[in-house]
Amino acid sequence: MTKSYKIANRQISESNPEDANIVIYTCLSDSDRQEAIVQLGLDAHDVESALDPDEISRIEYDDGRVFIIWKEPLQATFDQTLRFDVLSVGILLEPNRISFVTSADTIFFSPREFKGIDSPLDVLLRYLQSTIRHYLEHLKGIKLITAEIQSKINTSMENKYLIQMFSLSESLIYYTNAIESNELVMTKLHVNSRKQGFTEDQQDLLDDIRLDNQQCSRQSQTYSTVLSGLMDARGNIINNNMNLLLRDLTLLNIIFLPLNLIAGIGGMSEFSMMTDGMDWRLSYALFFIGMVALGWLTWVVLARMLKRRH
Repeated sequence: MTKSYKIANRQISESNPEDANIVIYTCLSDSDRQEAIVQLGLDAHDVESALDPDEISRIEYDDGRVFIIWKEPLQATFDQTLRFDVLSVGILLEPNRISFVTSADTIFFSPREFKGIDSPLDVLLRYLQSTIRHYLEHLKGIKLITAEIQSKINTSMENKYLIQMFSLSESLIYYTNAIESNELVMTKLHVNSRKQGFTEDQQDLLDDIRLDNQQCSRQSQTYSTVLSGLMDARGNIINNNMNLLLRDLTLLNIIFLPLNLIAGIGGMSEFSMMTDGMDWRLSYALFFIGMVALGWLTWVVLARMLKRRH
């Protein structure tokens, strides 16, 4: 699938393929890939790299053309566990044209972020900036989700919340790797900016994007370190909750153990023989009161023993 856009009046609008200087190739089939290879003049390896989610970010220069593999965050998915994944995007920058090759329809040119556009190079810089903002929004969401899961873990005795924490920790590792990989691309782009004809405003924007990416990288590393460092502690919380439940169940068993013994003995007609001549309503009322008193006394003794230990 192909989408075509053009730059007009410093804005991006949809266009027919003949007038387009911005093209997005969403390669979902083999025929789409072959079309991208033919139209862009790339080899099959470059197109496959752009569609490989595990490909490392890189930048290549060739006869006035710049080819970039860039890592972009995907929308969160929930399949038993919540996951945040990354996607590879191939970007071919030419003097009067920019093309994107991706395996998912994730590239949108919002009027708020893509305004004041004069050239395909402006489109590239704004796209890089929007990607970093996307990462920052996801990191903020991960932080909020982690806090919510933490509050549930404090009272939970199941592993499902802990498994979600492991999934978020894995997502943060991929995010950190992708953000740091993108940083290398921007560094090389900055080094060759004068050769590529960057204006002073474009140079300043690239510097701002690099600073935002560095901040995003530090934030991702911090979240990943905190999340992985506290993982064992959160697992111990679940184990402790289970131990407290088992302790309470054990206390109940100990309280009812002598009561069951006495009730079993009384059920063999000995109680009726011992209370012969007494009104059965009074005898059973006294028996019930005695059982309650014995259970309460057992509870008090056990509670004092536990208090002494603590």
